[in-house]
Amino acid sequence: MNTVVRPEGTAARPPLLELRRLTVRYGNVDALSRLNATFAAGEITCVLGENGSGKSTLVSVLSGLQRHDDGQLLLAGEPVRFRSPRQARTAGIATVWQDLAVAPLLSVWRNFFLGAEPTLGAWPLRRLDLDTARAVTVRSMARVGVPGVDPDAPASALQAGERQSLAIARALHFGARALVLDEPTTPMTMARQTLFGQAVLAARAQGLAIVLVTNNPRYAHLIGDRFLLLAGGQVAGNLTRDDVDADMLTALMAGGEELSTLTATLTALHPELGDR
Repeated sequence: MNTVVRPEGTAARPPLLELRRLTVRYGNVDALSRLNATFAAGEITCVLGENGSGKSTLVSVLSGLQRHDDGQLLLAGEPVRFRSPRQARTAGIATVWQDLAVAPLLSVWRNFFLGAEPTLGAWPLRRLDLDTARAVTVRSMARVGVPGVDPDAPASALQAGERQSLAIARALHFGARALVLDEPTTPMTMARQTLFGQAVLAARAQGLAIVLVTNNPRYAHLIGDRFLLLAGGQVAGNLTRDDVDADMLTALMAGGEELSTLTATLTALHPELGDR
């Protein structure tokens, strides 16, 4: 992958998504406990943590699968409480799941539009605009770094990274403002991770707020702007690329004394971190 060039002024942008003391309970257990976090437009925030740290619950809240019990979820400064994934998508939050579902026997362009196909004419003579559908699919895929796609090929012909890129291209085309990516690099080879990384960087260049959940700290450091470390449903670290290198981020994934020491040191130097 090429060296990442980051847009100037990224850190100064206001958050598109914000969690304020957000809590999600399953029975008597807090899956997320008074969580504070911000996700800015034009910025990639990598969310890391061990199993049970709260990553999946965070994705569920942002995607509309799970409603929070306390605290606030804000979108562009306005409190929201999604009742379904459809509401989240309508608000501009697109989620790409780890086990990305495509209709393998349908064409690439059919999977791209998924019921929102362009049409020609008026009812009752309305018909699919196949030329536009194919052209938009090819152009949108090239926009995220996957040129030369055959729009009429079955989706099963796409590689794993290309399928993830298809989902990102679709989100960009339909006007998403935020992109939530649920551990998408897990089943991919390095080449496919590169394809996926190109699509993520294209989305960031379009100004989307990107929440990338991953268990791969080295990949996170390569592509991310910020790193939100979760442990036990709470923020264990809220870091930037200036705070940690790839080796330190890898060590912090294990938690323990190193993470506690770093968190205490950074909070002492920057008291505002404690309010996040």
